[in-house]
Amino acid sequence: MNVNMFQAGDNVAATDHSDIDKLPVEELPLPPDFVWGGTTASYQVEGAVTQDGRGPSIWDTFTHLEPSRTNNENGDIACDHYNRVSEDVDLMTSFGVDVYRFSISWSRIIPHGGRNDSVNDEGIAFYNRLIDSLLAKNIEPVVTLYHWDAPQGIYDKYGAFLNTAEFKADFERYARVCFSHFGDRVKKWITFNEPYIISIFGHHTGVLAPGRNSSNGGDSRTEPWIVAHTLIVSHASLVQIYASEFQPSQNGTISIVLNSHFYEPWDPDSPIHVDAAQRRQEFYISWFADPIFLAKDYPACMREFLGDRLPQFTDTERTLLHQTAHLNTFYGMNHYSTKFARALPEPPAPDDCTGNIEEGPTNCRGEEAGPVSGMAWLRVAPYGFRKLLNWVWERYQLPIIITENGCPCPGESEMSKEEALDDQFRMRYFGLYLDAISRAVYEDGVQVTGYYAWSLMDNFEWSAGYGPRYGIAHVDRTTLERTPKKSAWYLKKSFDERRSKGKSISWN
Repeated sequence: MNVNMFQAGDNVAATDHSDIDKLPVEELPLPPDFVWGGTTASYQVEGAVTQDGRGPSIWDTFTHLEPSRTNNENGDIACDHYNRVSEDVDLMTSFGVDVYRFSISWSRIIPHGGRNDSVNDEGIAFYNRLIDSLLAKNIEPVVTLYHWDAPQGIYDKYGAFLNTAEFKADFERYARVCFSHFGDRVKKWITFNEPYIISIFGHHTGVLAPGRNSSNGGDSRTEPWIVAHTLIVSHASLVQIYASEFQPSQNGTISIVLNSHFYEPWDPDSPIHVDAAQRRQEFYISWFADPIFLAKDYPACMREFLGDRLPQFTDTERTLLHQTAHLNTFYGMNHYSTKFARALPEPPAPDDCTGNIEEGPTNCRGEEAGPVSGMAWLRVAPYGFRKLLNWVWERYQLPIIITENGCPCPGESEMSKEEALDDQFRMRYFGLYLDAISRAVYEDGVQVTGYYAWSLMDNFEWSAGYGPRYGIAHVDRTTLERTPKKSAWYLKKSFDERRSKGKSISWN
């Protein structure tokens, strides 16, 4: 290949990130068939929570708890995407996106959630309208079946993910309904979005719905691992169902989306902290990816640290994983930032979920992972993104789709509309991270096939409410008017230029 275009800036020292914000965006090439798009999640944008037969979800309940755990805000209206589909598809069209990744609200399809409960025809009609509108504009629908909003009905019955057999049966029925009604047009399916967050943030810290932890009736020591086990087995079951019952006629693909930071060792000269960074990565990614993609047991380091807290796969479950591992057709990666991992000297806490590791933005020399965005934990660290792409590719050997990536600008939540529209920080973040993809593809041989920016529009950001603004379109919280930010036009232009450059690359 022609490597000259990669020489500037490709040997940045991984241990000195203090001037990472001074690195130039080089607009490096991407493959001509590389696709890009925007992404959202149902509870974050749809609103209309009681309209046309939709039932309550765990997020409806969580956002109305007293005292509030979501900044006294909720998704009752959100961006009113449910009633503004035509407007939003036109917005996407103006951005030139190839793909729109969205999630289906289980409660809108089956209001009470159970396998014997009735299907809501108006919910089916809504997603049919959305899918048809997208296809009419040559935008590919990429559908996530579960993005954190379990029907309250199944949570009330049996705790949702806490009962593997019950949840698996209900989720299978819901998925079959979706495959049957939408699979003739949807060719890329995602079972679960970020099972790590569902398990840890929903059932360990309790900061996200359903908000369980040891202080409020849950068990932070055991429940996260039960939840994860349920998600892994349910995912594999859906992959098998889709492959045997629907894929032969619908010709689609299916997989899962996993999120992770990249972890650098707090002290790169210490084997203890180098091992800690690897262990933290395995506790985050391989917890799910080893069983799903490699049909292996949970990582050995997890067995060592967690002992009997970690469930065992039954013979039937192991057989299912072996039968389905090769049927996952891509690796969905949600990634935002890089952190440092430091091994803790004292014994782990009884409910430890990290492998006895502390993570943070600064290493032993006081160097930061990168410039801070509008969220304290989200640092601009494209070098870590490239390393994570390599880590995942080397271990799992699956084509990678970046299913979420983005950031809020520093101070954006306090900006005027005019200031927010001039989102230079976000443009720079996108540019640097796209350059990292280019380097991973052309220099490292990683197969990356697409990039979906988070998010299409400013929306309800879970426990943070409407404060953080990740959108490439500004949403006025009073009028709900959508206005493109400069980053939207940057992405449109950048992908056109990068893919054009990719056409001219010669391979040796």
